[in-house]
Amino acid sequence: MPNVQPESPRAHVAALVGTVVLLGLGLPTASRAQQPADIVHTAHNLSVSGTGTIRAMTETRICIFCHTPHNATPSSPLWNKELEPQFYTLYTSPTLGADPLPQPSGPTKLCLSCHDGTIAMGRVVNPAAGITMAGADTLPSDSLSNFALDLSDHHPVSFSYQSSLPNPELVPTPPSDLVFGNTDEVHCTTCHDPHNDVNGKFLLKDNRYSAICTTCHQISGWSGSAHATSTASVVGILPRPPKTWPAYTQLNEWGCEVCHTPHFAPTPVHLLNFTFAPPDPFSCTTTGCHSPADPPPPPVHFATGPSAGVGASVSSAGAGSDIASQTRKRSAHRELAGMTATRSVGGARRSSISGVTCVDCHNPHLGTQAPAEAPYASGALQGVDGVDRNGMNVPTVRYQYEVCFKCHADNSTDFSFVPRVLRDNNKRRVFDPSNASYHPVISMGKNMNIPSIPSNLEPAMSPSTLMYCTTCHADDEGGSDGPHGSSFAPILRERYETADNTPESFENFALCYRCHDRTSILGSASFRTKTMRTTSSGGGHGGHMAAGAPCSACHDPHGVSDWGMQGVSGQGGLLRQPGLDGQAAAAGQTGTGSHTHLINFDTTIVSPRTGNQYPVFSDTGTFSGSCDLVCHGVDHDNATYP
Repeated sequence: MPNVQPESPRAHVAALVGTVVLLGLGLPTASRAQQPADIVHTAHNLSVSGTGTIRAMTETRICIFCHTPHNATPSSPLWNKELEPQFYTLYTSPTLGADPLPQPSGPTKLCLSCHDGTIAMGRVVNPAAGITMAGADTLPSDSLSNFALDLSDHHPVSFSYQSSLPNPELVPTPPSDLVFGNTDEVHCTTCHDPHNDVNGKFLLKDNRYSAICTTCHQISGWSGSAHATSTASVVGILPRPPKTWPAYTQLNEWGCEVCHTPHFAPTPVHLLNFTFAPPDPFSCTTTGCHSPADPPPPPVHFATGPSAGVGASVSSAGAGSDIASQTRKRSAHRELAGMTATRSVGGARRSSISGVTCVDCHNPHLGTQAPAEAPYASGALQGVDGVDRNGMNVPTVRYQYEVCFKCHADNSTDFSFVPRVLRDNNKRRVFDPSNASYHPVISMGKNMNIPSIPSNLEPAMSPSTLMYCTTCHADDEGGSDGPHGSSFAPILRERYETADNTPESFENFALCYRCHDRTSILGSASFRTKTMRTTSSGGGHGGHMAAGAPCSACHDPHGVSDWGMQGVSGQGGLLRQPGLDGQAAAAGQTGTGSHTHLINFDTTIVSPRTGNQYPVFSDTGTFSGSCDLVCHGVDHDNATYP
């Protein structure tokens, strides 16, 4: 009689797994399965030879914990467990296009027989007495492998891929290099091969650079985006506890998983890998990517440092920019507690504004670090929707100001920092090229004779130069190019004092002196007097500033629209002049005088003369005009200059 050796675990595995694959359990096909004996060295080896903390006392067979060649349950060929009815809480999302999910079924239900923690590992059909385990018989409750009955923070499973179509962000047919049940059903085994752990976590293939994610999720422009291409280090940031795997060190290696996670998502909607919660509800600033590793440096104001140019946008905020500290400043674009992160994705027009989220201005899937010149949007704003100069929603902005107009135009809840003769908080209207004057955000300015331009700080600037909203509204410490936050309200790049009797100094009016040469202003090169005196008793720019008049006493920094709220010394009301455009306002047909040169008086400083309704400036030509008003107690009875 021949000497028959006992069957080795590897031989038993090879025979049984081959049978399982041929019977079609909905698990990876033979062409994709690794050598079956490899399961011996994985966490799915629960036999006595296993190396995990959960393993059998004496059982040497490996496949027996899931499969049996005889008397298997009818739920699936050769399945060795009775599947108890369980009710699971399922994933939901406003962006989930699939039909309402059923309860888990097919291969997913098989996986959950161990991974929901309700059935003991050794509780099998054969042998009837079960298998005695050493130590715990189920996955620990705090294990990242124990999903329990709550699947609401996990990638959806047990649904038809076709039911999610059409969707421009999904490939149009189930990808052939993943495994789908019944032709197109998404299950655990779509991404995981329970017999093969060569890629870690039983992944069907290596997910470095989001290789698995982008097999189904294909967003046009993602491959060239900053988050997909940046080689910035994420050491100490990713993986986020309690996860410890994978160990990628660069941002681009993590790809989608920088912000999303397929399992145990802290914010289930969109499977976000961070928490929206006070005191820091900003998603991108609580992840470690855009929050400080060290205390922020002391302020270095732009007025004393180099500039990228008024019309230039250097790029998007660089990798690791400390946006978190900027949003904590006195004046900032910040999200308020209780806001949701999803309501700002999609529709451009906003009906109420109490705060903002990062995705109001940035598309994390499409944003790049590509620079631009005013008025064009830089790569940081790529793929963001907005409102154009005509008040129409646009799905993808072309110009930077279209992003700002979502909140600061027709639905603006802004208040006036300075009360004006003509008041209009709709920035789309105040920048309208039909106005008498405006800063050149939408279009080139109307006045090409500006002696104070260029300045020493902006030597390349000319009167025809266009500018961004962020030319004036940006981080005062230079930490980013965007209007995230500033010590100077309203999110001003540099100091801009508006109080009456403010002493003239470079620092007090640094915002204006960035572009307008201080020597020219104090020398009254454009706003002249007959004697060219620049003392407090003289006129011109120099004399008025020496007397403590701030720039804002006469000039409205955005533009002057004949729409909106007109009032004097706090008197308000909707006094729209029907049919009058900016040119009519310039001609004084509104009764408020000319509004060229951004003249729109601060009504707390400048008052009308007795008998008049408004303080009035009249433009009489190049570098000449007259004022009919009262300022600092001085009666200007049609006082002319020069």
